[in-house]
Amino acid sequence: MNVDFQKRAHDAMLHDGFRPDFPADVLAEANAAKPATCPTCKDLRALAWSSIDNTQSRDLDQIEWAEKQSDGSIRVLVGIADVDAVVQRGTKLDEHAAFNSTSVYTGGPTFPMLPERLSTDLTSLKQDADRVALIIEFHTCDDGDVKDVDVYPALVRNRARLNYDEVGKWLDGKAPAPCSFPVSDEILAQLRLQHETSQRLIDFRKKNGALTLGGVENVPLVVNNEVEGFEQIQENAARDIIESFMVAANVSMARHVRERGCLAIRRVVRTPKRWDRIQCIASERGTKLPDAPDSGALSAFLAKQKQADPEKFPELSLAILKSLGPGEYIVEKPGEEQQGHFGLAVHDYTHSTAPNRRYADLVMQRLVKQACGSSASIKEDELTKIAAHCNDRETAARHVERFMKKVAAAMLLQKRIGETFPAIVTGVSEKGTYVRLLTAPAEGRVVRGERGLDVGGKTNVRLKSVEVNNGFIDFERA
Repeated sequence: MNVDFQKRAHDAMLHDGFRPDFPADVLAEANAAKPATCPTCKDLRALAWSSIDNTQSRDLDQIEWAEKQSDGSIRVLVGIADVDAVVQRGTKLDEHAAFNSTSVYTGGPTFPMLPERLSTDLTSLKQDADRVALIIEFHTCDDGDVKDVDVYPALVRNRARLNYDEVGKWLDGKAPAPCSFPVSDEILAQLRLQHETSQRLIDFRKKNGALTLGGVENVPLVVNNEVEGFEQIQENAARDIIESFMVAANVSMARHVRERGCLAIRRVVRTPKRWDRIQCIASERGTKLPDAPDSGALSAFLAKQKQADPEKFPELSLAILKSLGPGEYIVEKPGEEQQGHFGLAVHDYTHSTAPNRRYADLVMQRLVKQACGSSASIKEDELTKIAAHCNDRETAARHVERFMKKVAAAMLLQKRIGETFPAIVTGVSEKGTYVRLLTAPAEGRVVRGERGLDVGGKTNVRLKSVEVNNGFIDFERA
């Protein structure tokens, strides 16, 4: 059975309460918008800025630059697109972005939070374009700790739009150049220094209990509205740079706003409710974890397992991730510090590095401007409603993205009814027991023989049936 993937994705957006199409008044405001200007900003356009993102990405939120200091520390500047300077609070653009709260990526069509004239042009830090950005500055010490945080606006100019695959292969010594077009020696030196910096940051977080989670992510590969397969996204050195800089920038932003005694949106991952299941998973592999949740002990266990059996580590990561639960947005009032991010082992954390794609990040831009007195005040009750709505829309976005993965997988598996596959259990609830196949990028429900299965456990399942339009993939225990 063939399905119009783009139409199915659009229908899924509507089903989960999104507004996938931009109304005429929103598009009119987008078409009338002009690039942000800031005559009093610092002018940092001469620095060798670069961005690293997916090959197809055009909504570039973040650029990076680093400089070695005489005391051995590394000064890092992370430039974040100043979306708030273009999307004014209370406009139709802002109202639509607030309603959807996030961009949604299906592997086929992307449903951006902002019209493309903004997200891929006026508010994108695209190559060779002058843009206003919020600079998150911090210093990384020899041990990887972050100090001397500052946040301020500046004019920037992205010198090289790079992608994860090419930069990663170059840093790993598997390719001669990090880009499909010539880049300067200054950019190459920047990438080497940024890689060194990322290793400091990663090592510091690991020492403090950050979890080593990761592996292979599969996303639908849709060409001309046809599902051709799934693309594997692998960890590499380039992704390490962006992830570590992103975490450090988000920590720095959270500290900056807190130090000024202002309201803030925090991103937290609470202590896992299914610590008992995590203990069982570790025990099956010969490790006893403490009775109370302990990110340091869990981190040590994961690091040991990754080194001992890297091929099976993605399965273990998935089982632990499912037991940790998702993150959420909460409001922090001055003087009332909230808990941190269990998985990242950081006390201060927010989302601030993707304002083109997440409304919470756009709100954080307004809060940091509010902290320095250059923006109108956002009251606590309004911020609480924003955080709750962002949580709701994030859950809905995950549902749409998972659903479209199921539709894509069903399209690919419909000719394999009756085959047996190894699988890992990803969910057990009153709604049913779900597994993810280990040899094919598909997840579905076990409709027969599910008794006794639990999250993280392995089993063999037989493909019983698929219903492509609804993304149903049913298995029975083999």
